[in-house]
Amino acid sequence: MEGMSQRTISASTGHSRNTVSSVINTAKERGIQSLNDTMTDAWLNDFLFPEKQAIEKGYYPVDWEKVHKELQKKNITLKLLHLEYATEAREGKKIPYAYRTFTEKYGHYAKKYKTTMPIRRKPGEIMEVDWAGSTLSLQDRVTGEKIPVYVFIATLPYSQYSYVEGFLDMKSQNWLTAHIHALEYFGGVPETMVPDNLKTGVTKPLRGEPILQEAYRELADFYHTVIVPSRVRKPKDKASVEGTVGYISRQIIAALRNYPFFHLEDLNHHISDKLKEINTTAFQKRPGSRKEVFEKEEKPYLRPLPHTRYKLTEWKTAKVQPNYHIQIDYMYYSVPYEYVREQVEIRLTPDLLEFYFKDVRIASHKRLKGDIGQYSTSVEHMPDHHRLYLDHNPENNRVWSKTIGPSMEKFVSFMLEQNPEKKALSILSALRNIAEKYDPITLEKSVDTLLTISSNPTLSVLKSILDRQNKRIPPESSTEKSKSMANDYGFVRGAAYFGKERSK
Repeated sequence: MEGMSQRTISASTGHSRNTVSSVINTAKERGIQSLNDTMTDAWLNDFLFPEKQAIEKGYYPVDWEKVHKELQKKNITLKLLHLEYATEAREGKKIPYAYRTFTEKYGHYAKKYKTTMPIRRKPGEIMEVDWAGSTLSLQDRVTGEKIPVYVFIATLPYSQYSYVEGFLDMKSQNWLTAHIHALEYFGGVPETMVPDNLKTGVTKPLRGEPILQEAYRELADFYHTVIVPSRVRKPKDKASVEGTVGYISRQIIAALRNYPFFHLEDLNHHISDKLKEINTTAFQKRPGSRKEVFEKEEKPYLRPLPHTRYKLTEWKTAKVQPNYHIQIDYMYYSVPYEYVREQVEIRLTPDLLEFYFKDVRIASHKRLKGDIGQYSTSVEHMPDHHRLYLDHNPENNRVWSKTIGPSMEKFVSFMLEQNPEKKALSILSALRNIAEKYDPITLEKSVDTLLTISSNPTLSVLKSILDRQNKRIPPESSTEKSKSMANDYGFVRGAAYFGKERSK
């Protein structure tokens, strides 16, 4: 009866115009725009007026549309809705359906309902993310070369509310930045984020179980959400974002493809304008817009954002060089020398570097900035002989000389003042090696003698004085030496022993 007026339909069916109008309006509300051969009178009666079937059989009628909408909300189950329905029925002294019948009838209703309106996900449950297949571009003012711009899209499936932004590459830093911007745009955090199996977020599937990149996992931990990568070649796992990608490609990417953009900020400004238009445009088949549904029904279910913004991190692996340093962006950072030639993991933030070996942190450094080639070295990371070399400086030598005596202090000062620093430190290094063989009193006395007899004291003369001092100590007599050996080593049999044997 397409094209017929309600008056004509009323006359031909024998029903009032109010009844005809009510049936037409109910059909529109249920999404029926036209009829086909499967839609019999019985089917239409059951689909449009299910409550009449219950009344005819003496049962309390169920508003299945209300049940269907309530079931989309968080923490709402069919068992809870049946309990509320049964309570309401008994209060009105009516007979409620049993739970099994209730679920069967809802399943029958939902199956029909799905043909006109898909069951949506629960609000605040999921954020789907992906890179669009198509790209935009910037133009180089000098060469005219086109620079590709990759489009990131995040969608909340319940409300279809979306976020879009362009980036110059699809590397980890921009992937994480895009997530941060999307969450801030939505003003909250969903329970789960569903990305594709991208290398920027997922390293490789392990027996069907994907492994998240460490930086991506840290982002999820910071926002207290869960990342569940979609299965390979399973686009239905991300049906909302896949559909949005196509829609965005038509509404934004295609619309801006011929605009000459020279700056990424300018391009993203135009993307933002187009996105605002998409999110505020009214739906064709249901009331409201993406933004209205998001703000009224979904945003209250998002978790609040943390008080501080997430600091981007990046993870790398590197081999420790023989000088126990690792090069990062042409700067050098030390780790304990025991890890030379080992592979370590590095966690990079804008201000800090952390080094890990088998999940244990072994070193951390503030990030160096400025001229390339700088070193950040911790004394604790050095081997012992390197630490001694580091400590071998003029000031430390002066401090050491004071522990011997005033004459040694004068001699060390003289060496430092009369020679270039490198040569003076070499002489003093030899002096301290010699000093290990003598006690402080002998050293101080010998240096005092040196300063008395020479106006230009040298290390060689000091060595001669120490040798003469050593020769003045009377050597042990052979008898005493023999006794000492006999006492120290009981197994050595001296002449006295054999003499006694012969006397017997």
